[in-house]
Amino acid sequence: MPPARRIRIKIAYDGTEFHGWQIQPGLPTIQGALEDIARGLEGSPVHVAGSGRTDAGVHALAQVAAFTLTNPIPADNLRRAINRLLPPTIRVLEAVETHTDFHPRFDALDKTYRYVLFRREICPPFEWRYVHHHPYPLDEAAMAAAARHFEGEHDFTAFAASDDRDEEGRTKVRTIFESRLERQEDRLVYHVRGSGFQKHMVRNIVGSLIEVGRGNLPTGSIPALFSPDFTRKAGPSAPAKGLTLVSVTYPETPAQS
Repeated sequence: MPPARRIRIKIAYDGTEFHGWQIQPGLPTIQGALEDIARGLEGSPVHVAGSGRTDAGVHALAQVAAFTLTNPIPADNLRRAINRLLPPTIRVLEAVETHTDFHPRFDALDKTYRYVLFRREICPPFEWRYVHHHPYPLDEAAMAAAARHFEGEHDFTAFAASDDRDEEGRTKVRTIFESRLERQEDRLVYHVRGSGFQKHMVRNIVGSLIEVGRGNLPTGSIPALFSPDFTRKAGPSAPAKGLTLVSVTYPETPAQS
């Protein structure tokens, strides 16, 4: 039998028509589409691990995933073969052979997300899928100031949706390296880079920032939301379609030949 090979792939996708990354019986998902194709190429079930589980409707410019197979097809030919079988809304941008114990989630140093609010009265139809249209009055300066409060190590329990991993008692403490909100022409863009993210965490942060912009949440009250004494959930969750996984960073490791 040929030796097992660990393949690392970079993927871009329009998440509009998918129920998120994680495989769900009877529903279209990114992981499900990739595993169906990998199984066909390998002739047996293949588990495709991702760097994170993007929600239904969330997009990605550079999601990272990995799987193990014995098929000897060269990595770049494998990329072409997978893309021929994928729907056009999912593309494998890169495929390389890596070390056998590589894991896209556990080996990641940080992840960067972007959330876009479209601020004009009329949203162009060609942008509708990828932005949250919010033309209503907002104090954008207050929102930008509030965004900075998320930087650092905090307990993000108030910003996390319930998850099937909650029973494991895992910590919801995460480190945010960068959190900034800026105006880019007709768009208000939130950039956040962190060690990891809870389910709906970025969308709940954006929802809280919108509440700041509306005047419903004082900028200075953000730090209190990280307190163990704060038992409620923070802010409404912003719509998924405005969120995009931009990049995942890893230590530099040589690929196996």
